[in-house]
Amino acid sequence: MPMDRVQPTTSPDQKSPAVLSIECLKGTSTADEWTGDFLQTGDIVEELRIGNSGRFKSPFKNGKSGVQKVLHESFKKKETSILVRVRRGVDEFAELQACIVPNDSQKKQYMLRSIADPNYAVGFLDRSESDCLQLQASRSDRMVNELSRTRLQDGYVSYRWEKRMQEFLSVPFSSCFLSILLLPKASDQGTSHYNDLEDTLARANAWLNASQASGVPIVFMNVQTESLLTKISGKTASSTVNAGSLSDLSNLANASLYGFEDYHGVDIGVVRAVRLWYACLGGEFAIEIKLREDDTKLGFAISRTEEGFIFISSVIDDDENAPSTRSGLRNLYKEATNSSMLLVVSRVANQKVLPWIVSSTGAIRCFDTVSLSQKLSLHRHAKVPITIHVLLWDRALAVPSGANRSRAATPSVMQLPPEVQLSRLPDENQIQLLPPEVPCGSSRVVGDHGPEIRLERDTAGESSFRFHDFALASNWV
Repeated sequence: MPMDRVQPTTSPDQKSPAVLSIECLKGTSTADEWTGDFLQTGDIVEELRIGNSGRFKSPFKNGKSGVQKVLHESFKKKETSILVRVRRGVDEFAELQACIVPNDSQKKQYMLRSIADPNYAVGFLDRSESDCLQLQASRSDRMVNELSRTRLQDGYVSYRWEKRMQEFLSVPFSSCFLSILLLPKASDQGTSHYNDLEDTLARANAWLNASQASGVPIVFMNVQTESLLTKISGKTASSTVNAGSLSDLSNLANASLYGFEDYHGVDIGVVRAVRLWYACLGGEFAIEIKLREDDTKLGFAISRTEEGFIFISSVIDDDENAPSTRSGLRNLYKEATNSSMLLVVSRVANQKVLPWIVSSTGAIRCFDTVSLSQKLSLHRHAKVPITIHVLLWDRALAVPSGANRSRAATPSVMQLPPEVQLSRLPDENQIQLLPPEVPCGSSRVVGDHGPEIRLERDTAGESSFRFHDFALASNWV
């Protein structure tokens, strides 16, 4: 019986003879290398059968290097099928059917990849027989050690983004997520001091409640703070909360602007904006307006709420051939009016036209109704069909009931909270637009929401219009 070299009485001359052993390089997908069906580290190689002719038995000439030479010759001849027979202990044997493949981690070396599980690969290593027997006896301990060392692996996999964005979005390459970003309000004209985070949250809450009360069919989804980096200096830098140490963190809880100094001594400011996420009660609904040669108007008027939402303020009611009637827009407008809701336009030609940011002065950035009226009129003149999306307040309205109904734009993929109860009816003083081609005093129109209003374009400042007390002409597009 071979003597164990770890015993203190063993001399170098009495060392156990060298044998060719198995070295597990890659485990199976189910860790079967620790069972008796697969070869294990420390198994003693007794026989190799390569292809239909080559057969080599222990002892192997020149050990590992000699076997690697044989594997190299066989791989060159494209004889890669191999059967390995090993011994465990005295009378226990196991076999592995594998193929010869190059070892990427070692140049000019080959390993064996299992036919049954391509993840499993083994190599060869010269060891003493006593070392092999010790490894075989310590299998349980090595299994526990391997369990503690094994880590889950991650990596990147390719994904067909373009195809998915084309197929699985109701509006290709455009999301259905709706949000508005509110910057903290400057508390002085020099914009060196800003109101705290609670003030920004309160303004977000007020904007949402006011939108719902005016008849915009939206519901709260989530709110979060967003950190925006900016360079600050002078008075602004001296007035901000310093975040230079852990002791300063308690002062940042309600601060909307804090600063720190980078490695170059530049004062960096962090603005804590608030992003309000909201959703439409009934999803978005696409309406395609097709035009004919004899169409002289689209048959509806647009206006804008104080919160920045574009909505259909009037629809012609006595023309069955108008594009608004043929597309089903008139019927949907009537349903919105009966439900005390506004028919809010969310997209024009697949472009979102919803408000998206509130500046530090408190102004809401939204789309100009005059330019939108011009675009719609150009579609009419060019006889090019136009698709608009509107926000629904009831998902049942998205079910097609006739030829005039288009498909729903947003799939019903998430459950929304209960509908918000409106505190009042829509504002009765909604304005109606004067299209660019109609002179400012040439004609008159009475809207569906009450008194007549005169509006004038004002490109200076943050307001889009000035209001007067005399009547206005037609604002139909």
